[in-house]
Amino acid sequence: MTAKIIDGRSLAAAMRKGFAERVAALKEHSVTPGLAVLLIGDDPASAVYVGRKVKACEAVGIKSFAQHLPESISNAELLGRIVELNANPEVHGILVQLPLPPQIDMAQVLETIAVEKDVDGFHLYNVGGLVTGNTVFSPCTPFGVVKLLEHENIPIEGQNVVIVGASNIVGKPMALMLMARDATVSICHAKTRDLAQFTILADILIVAAGVPNLIVPQMVKHGAVVIDVGINRLADGSIAGDVDFEGVSKKASAITPVPGGVGPMTVTMLLENTIKSAEHKAIFEGLELA
Repeated sequence: MTAKIIDGRSLAAAMRKGFAERVAALKEHSVTPGLAVLLIGDDPASAVYVGRKVKACEAVGIKSFAQHLPESISNAELLGRIVELNANPEVHGILVQLPLPPQIDMAQVLETIAVEKDVDGFHLYNVGGLVTGNTVFSPCTPFGVVKLLEHENIPIEGQNVVIVGASNIVGKPMALMLMARDATVSICHAKTRDLAQFTILADILIVAAGVPNLIVPQMVKHGAVVIDVGINRLADGSIAGDVDFEGVSKKASAITPVPGGVGPMTVTMLLENTIKSAEHKAIFEGLELA
């Protein structure tokens, strides 16, 4: 068996074409979706990620408000910047690039972002809304994974899903989103004993542990769908996922590559949430969108 490669780049490109049309429709009503991105400090990787997000915004017509703030910024000053952006009618989404310096209270930052502008989906309301099905915005990476599964017509209902990684950003919201679609979900983490006894049972295996090549072929059952969320930079400068791609692709029925799988979808869903925020605001203000 050779797995089908799930191409996140092609799906992202197709979705972004549709986004450009939605943005154009908004602009006909004098509304331009706006995304504010706050970058604190000089972490090179964070700067690259922010640059990609700004470029993606420009490609579909979203106006970006990028702010590069010093590493020494105080917690109070950062919160003040967010409050200003909450009040700015041209800003429909606010994203604070992680990680943050030690003096910043991440929980306070995430809670200060207005719910209707929390396009990263990390506000307590949005996270809690995943439990009840009333979230405003879903976290971008899990949202992207769901879109990939749906696009590939991979059934979720009734499937055994194993998620490796229990982070607040990917693992936990991913579990809630798939449970809402009637999957049976198990979450594994760093303290799970004998990881393979869980992964071998998965119809859909989603790996977001941040450990290069953690999942090897003997841990995956024949015909499983494998979604690799990991992005790890190796000593030689190359990028690897959390899954042994070459080995596992010989057992899986479908698999995402790294790069080119989940990564492009994360940024794409950020754009989706920003446009959705602008559309919601426009409708609330009485505009009739086509």
